[in-house]
Amino acid sequence: MMSNPLSPIELASQNIDTLSEEQDEYKGQQFLQFTLLPNTNVLLSLEQMVEVLSVPIPQIVPIPQLPEWVMGIYNWQGQILWLVDLGRLIGLSPIYEKATVNYSAIVIKQKGKPNNLGLLVHRVEDIEWVNPDLIESPPASEVSTELLPFLRGFLPSSNDNIMVILDSESIFAAMPQSE
Repeated sequence: MMSNPLSPIELASQNIDTLSEEQDEYKGQQFLQFTLLPNTNVLLSLEQMVEVLSVPIPQIVPIPQLPEWVMGIYNWQGQILWLVDLGRLIGLSPIYEKATVNYSAIVIKQKGKPNNLGLLVHRVEDIEWVNPDLIESPPASEVSTELLPFLRGFLPSSNDNIMVILDSESIFAAMPQSE
């Protein structure tokens, strides 16, 4: 067996374009698994993603008078990419609590529109196959009010951890609109 020298970010970016072809074979849906602080496991559909990249903190340009979860903008492939602190947006710990020089960003796309958005996360883990029939609705009492609007569902696991499944369209809907 040959080991893969690619990092999880490189592996995810390399596979995003080719994975939809394999979905029919497995009768499931593929999700990128990542971690938000403090130790929250999250899944996001690969169908909603464009790329996973590493963003150097000094290259993020802050924009004043926006919600605190909007970190700023970044030059991505010659385009302006808005960066969102996903943990802070959904009521978890802010990304700046992680001492690092680079953030992991998951670039997501909006259906039918050319807009992309970068979600800053603590750590990108792996790609998971999920049977959509196993996705459950969480009990309302166990979900924070900040997380609820962004929640597609959750996936229970054998070790009593749950995997939160987010919906990217609701994240786009939360972005401030410029008129």
